[in-house]
Amino acid sequence: MAKRVQVVLHKDVKKLGQADDLVEVAPGYARNYLIPQQLASIATPGVLKQVEQRKEKERQRQLAILKEAQDQKTALETVGRFTIRKQVGEGDAIFGTVTPQDVVDVIKEVTGQDIDRRGVVLPDEISRIGFYSAEVRLHPEVTAHIEIQVASL
Repeated sequence: MAKRVQVVLHKDVKKLGQADDLVEVAPGYARNYLIPQQLASIATPGVLKQVEQRKEKERQRQLAILKEAQDQKTALETVGRFTIRKQVGEGDAIFGTVTPQDVVDVIKEVTGQDIDRRGVVLPDEISRIGFYSAEVRLHPEVTAHIEIQVASL
């Protein structure tokens, strides 16, 4: 039977694994394709140690991003209510609608934080002045709930 060799992937390889994965492949596949194409290298203790260091560094980076999102959530929920001013017509109906970009602009103005507009989830239709609740997705694991007051100019 053919012996298998362990390699560490440098890039994602379809149907084999992701970058930094340790996989077992046939020796010919490693020798003739993966190594010459610089997609992988033979797994040695030194290479495995480098992979572990890169994974730890990435984990630390992800933790820092999560902590920053939690801090943003605390800041947004501390402010609580954001006021958006729109032109009003008959029956307290506003001209146009309130968009996620409007919410991002008012958050930037009040708190100085940059928020991605794609993470702002508004109620279906904001067409009148009043109070509305919205979600701001700051991270896949962190969502802030804020209150928006739509008022006349």
